[in-house]
Formats: sequence, structure tokens, C-alpha cells
Amino acid sequence: MTGTDPAALAAFIGNQRTEHHVPHRLACRVVGVSESWFYKWRDKPTTAREVRRGKLADAVEGIFADSGGTYGSPKVWLLLVRDGWRVSV
Repeated sequence: MTGTDPAALAAFIGNQRTEHHVPHRLACRVVGVSESWFYKWRDKPTTAREVRRGKLADAVEGIFADSGGTYGSPKVWLLLVRDGWRVSV
């Protein structure tokens, strides 16, 4: 499961229990992580970096949607900077 966002993977495992009644132990075994790893990530508080990345992703999606899906990365970057975001190209 390399390359997978740990917080998203922990949320996926947690959702299996609530939505499909699959025990955490089984879901962890299927995706190849230990139960201790799951509980560590499930209870981890959201960091400021994760909050900022979420807001940035929402801003990018909003700009792209408002353009009707026509703006590329240079235009999206320009509008982000104009909106006060400090981001690289």
C-alpha cells in the first residue's frame, strides 16, 4: 500500500466496520497493516499542514470548476496567488 495517504487508509478501515460490519482486525489484515498502526492513525489529530492542504485542494477544485474545466495549472496558480495563497507553480 505504498503511496497511499495514511489518514485516508485509516478512514477506509474504520468505514468498513461502520458500513459493512467488517472488524478492524480483518480489514487491517486485508490491506496489509497492523492493528496498532490503524489505531495510531485513527486517533491522530489533524495537523495544520493537513488542514491547509485540504483548503488548498478545495480552492483548486473551485477554480477549476468555475472555469468549466478549461483552466490549466498556470491559470489556476495565478488565481490562487491573487487570492492570497502562497504556493509554487
